[in-house]
Amino acid sequence: MTLEFRKITANIGARVRGVDPTSELSDDTVAVLRSALAEHKALVFDSSDLDTAGQERFASRFGRLTTAHPTVPGGETPHVLDVDAGISKANEWHTDVTFVVTPPAISTLRSIVVPPYGGETLVASSAAAYRSLPDPLRAWADTLWAVHTNVYDYAEPRSDSQSNYREVFESTRYETVHPVVRVHPETGERGLFIGGFVRSIVGLSATESRDVLRLLQAHVTRPENILRWSWEPGQLLVFDNRITQHYAIDNYDDQPRRLSRITVAGDIPVSVTGERSRALTGDSSHYSAIPAEVAA
Repeated sequence: MTLEFRKITANIGARVRGVDPTSELSDDTVAVLRSALAEHKALVFDSSDLDTAGQERFASRFGRLTTAHPTVPGGETPHVLDVDAGISKANEWHTDVTFVVTPPAISTLRSIVVPPYGGETLVASSAAAYRSLPDPLRAWADTLWAVHTNVYDYAEPRSDSQSNYREVFESTRYETVHPVVRVHPETGERGLFIGGFVRSIVGLSATESRDVLRLLQAHVTRPENILRWSWEPGQLLVFDNRITQHYAIDNYDDQPRRLSRITVAGDIPVSVTGERSRALTGDSSHYSAIPAEVAA
């Protein structure tokens, strides 16, 4: 079967046909998939036989894996983060782990238990959001920097288990300054690099920061920039964490919902002027090491 990508929306998302994520992927296939991910930002695979080992093997073909999380312990293996609705619900727009200086490049989500209704995952193209900005706002955004932190999670605790999760999540404080507009390291494309872990814009007051972030975030969440994915068991959603945001919709009552997340290590974000992000608080090298060429 020929490798095929069927667009789901104009700005983001494609379903993949002709490749089984449980199989050993050739270098040529990985190169095609990487190119497709750069174009579509999010890819969906059907594979009812994919297990933890298979997800790890698939993700590792795109680069070195991170550990599960900087503070939350791994699940079945040290690389797996259990996304379990009984513990925490990530129902706020965010980009994964932006509070460290090397956020993951690629996130993979595998559906294990899906509710009978609801529970969709939204993925938004921050590149399309950037392109939609009016010229004066885009030029200003290019100059802005934001402080990201894990001190308080994007999911408010509603039970003892969620409160315990939050304590673990915040057990080590991280703060990092990232450019509001990030240049993609492979494509050169620009995207808004904000989301739920941003606490302030450098140089602005708390009120001014909220207003500016609300204005920019409104472009990220324009309906035409969003893929709304309805899960079935045994699916794999892969998205480019460097140029997307995502949101798990809490619209399934107390039905069980469980996914498995494995992420591919990324680099240090770079602004439009070539300046790199910098860590303010917290050493995250145990989660994702700084690339040797940068550390040197």
